Amino acid sequence: MDGTFDAVLFDRDGTLIRDVPYNGDPSVVTPMPGAREVLRELRAQGVRTGVVTNQSGIGRGLLTHEQVAAVNARVDELFGRFGTWQICPHAPDEGCACRKPAPGLVLAACEALGVSPHRTLMVGDIGADVEAAEAAGAVSLLVPTEVTRADEVARAPRTADDLLAVLELVR
Repeated sequence: MDGTFDAVLFDRDGTLIRDVPYNGDPSVVTPMPGAREVLRELRAQGVRTGVVTNQSGIGRGLLTHEQVAAVNARVDELFGRFGTWQICPHAPDEGCACRKPAPGLVLAACEALGVSPHRTLMVGDIGADVEAAEAAGAVSLLVPTEVTRADEVARAPRTADDLLAVLELVR
């Protein structure tokens, strides 16, 4: 790994914003520490950014597409526009190719950004994020939170205490 990436993809809940399960309310969106600074610096360096997020609340009937879009719009307001948003709306038992840990969202984001997965860093807070990145051929970075399981941390090729570590990998 030479520290140079063309794109950085982020998981949404627990990585960019505080995880509020099945959140459809933009007013409760709260940035994770360091997220604004990391995105500002990445964009200043010309690194493309995207979001890849499982939103099973849609498939489970707990959220509408419109509610998820409203929360995502709030994320864009807080951090600036991302080059791509890739969303899996399926419930876990639907067997889709997009739901992390499958590589579909990561591959779709790379295609939308015009970058190779091998030159892409995927940042997330759980093992499914790491597994999706690795399955797509991207580089993963796990930034654990209180919901990250110890076995997920142990299996991750790269971990960091906070999002600011992204900047060290990209420089």
